[in-house]
Amino acid sequence: MIFERPSRSKRSDVTPIYLEDIARHEGQAVAIRGWLANRRSSGRIHFLQVRDGSGFVQAVMSKAAVGEAVFTQADHLAQETSLVVRGTVRSDARAPGGYEIDVTGLEVVSPAHDYPITPKEHGVDYLMDRRHLWIRSARQQAILRVRHEVIDAVRSYFNSRGFILADTPIFTPSACEGTTTLFPVQYFDDATAYLTQSGQLYNEANAMALGRVYCFGPTFRAEKSKTRRHLTEFWMVEPEVAYATLDDTIQLAEGLVTAVVERALDRRARELKVLERDTTSLERVRTPFPRISYDDAAAKLREQGLPFEWGGDFGSPDETAISEMFDRPVAVTGYPSAIKAFYMKPHPERPEVSLSVDVLAPEGYGEIIGGGERLDDYDLLLKRIDDHKLPREAFEWYLDLRRYGSVPHAGFGMGIERVVSWICGLEHLREAIPYPRMLHRLYP
Repeated sequence: MIFERPSRSKRSDVTPIYLEDIARHEGQAVAIRGWLANRRSSGRIHFLQVRDGSGFVQAVMSKAAVGEAVFTQADHLAQETSLVVRGTVRSDARAPGGYEIDVTGLEVVSPAHDYPITPKEHGVDYLMDRRHLWIRSARQQAILRVRHEVIDAVRSYFNSRGFILADTPIFTPSACEGTTTLFPVQYFDDATAYLTQSGQLYNEANAMALGRVYCFGPTFRAEKSKTRRHLTEFWMVEPEVAYATLDDTIQLAEGLVTAVVERALDRRARELKVLERDTTSLERVRTPFPRISYDDAAAKLREQGLPFEWGGDFGSPDETAISEMFDRPVAVTGYPSAIKAFYMKPHPERPEVSLSVDVLAPEGYGEIIGGGERLDDYDLLLKRIDDHKLPREAFEWYLDLRRYGSVPHAGFGMGIERVVSWICGLEHLREAIPYPRMLHRLYP
C-alpha cells in the first residue's frame, strides 16, 4: 500500500492534514486525526492538546462553537483518547508551534481509560516497562525524529558519494571482534550460529566487488555492561573502501559526522528545542577535526594525574578528558595492536601500533566511530587468526580475499545511538532507540 498525505475527506468538505503542515493551512477548515495528549478547561473554553504523530497543537473549543453536547463530551475525554478534531487554523505567536485550531467539531474514534503515563513524574524503570507508550511523549518523539534525521543523513552522505549499500548477514558462523561477546543462536541440524557483532568482514568482501560500499543494520554485543554508553542491540553504519588509507578513512569519517550534525541542526531545530539542547558545541563541528596520537593522548592523561598506562584501552573518564582538550570531535590514531581486532593492520614501522582511529565526541559522549586500515597480507592475517585462537575453517572465505587480488583497504563503524545521544544531549543510550535491549531489559 502506498501512503500519501491525506486527500479531501469523502465525509465532508474538511481537509485532513498533518500538523507538520499546519502553516500551509492558516485560515482554512481542517481535520486533525490524532490523540489527546492533555486537556484543561477554563470556564466556557476547553483547551485540548492534540498530537497526530507529526506534531502537537492546541485546539481551543468553546461551547458556543460546538454546542452543549460536544462541549460536555470533551470535558470527559481521557488522555490518549483517539479522536478527529475539526476546526479552523489560526495563527497565534504565543502558541508553541505558532498556530492553534478553533474547534468546530469533534469525533471520538476510541476512548482511552486510565492511561498509565500521566503528566506527573515517573521513575525510569516504570517508563521503560511502558516504553511502547512512553514514545508517545513529546520528548521521546523529538528524540526519535532526530534519530530518523541522523539515519537519513547517513544514507544521503554515502549515496551521494557513489557508495553502494550492500547488506551483510545477521547470522554469522564466527566472531568478528572476539568470542566473549557473542550471542549464540540455535541453527539447523544442531549447528550454532551467532548474532553479528559487525558487518565489517563481509563488507570487505563487498568492497572487493563494488569498490565503495556500506552496510547499515543492527549489531549485537553480549557484554554484561550497565554503563550509559552500552546497549546489547544497536544500529551501526559501516563503510568500507578498496585502496583506501587511514587518512582517507579519517577524512570520510569527518565528512560524515559533519554532514549528520549539520542536517540535524538544520532540519530538527524544533525537536532540539523541545529537548532543551544547548547546540553551541554542535555548531562548532567543522572539518578538519583535530588529531592526536594514542601516544600523545596517553601522555596528556598522565600529565593530568589520571592513572593511565600505555597499552590499555581508554575508559569513559579517559575519553572525556581527551575530548575536553578540543572544541569539536577529535580523531585519536595509532592504538596498540594488542587491544584491536585481529584484522587491524599494524604500522609498517611500529608493528606494536595499529593503523587505527577512534573519533571521540565532545561533552563526554566518547567514541562514536572506530576504524582503520585492514590487514591485506595473507600470511600475517593467518597468524593473527591463530594468535587469537579463532577457528581457521570459519575464516577460509575471509582469507580468500587475500588470496585473490588483495588490496589495501579501510573503513569504520559509526554507532547510531551514540551519535543520537550526543546530538540530543541524552544521559543514556536507552532513549536513542525505540525499544532498547540491555543487560536486564528484554521487555517490551
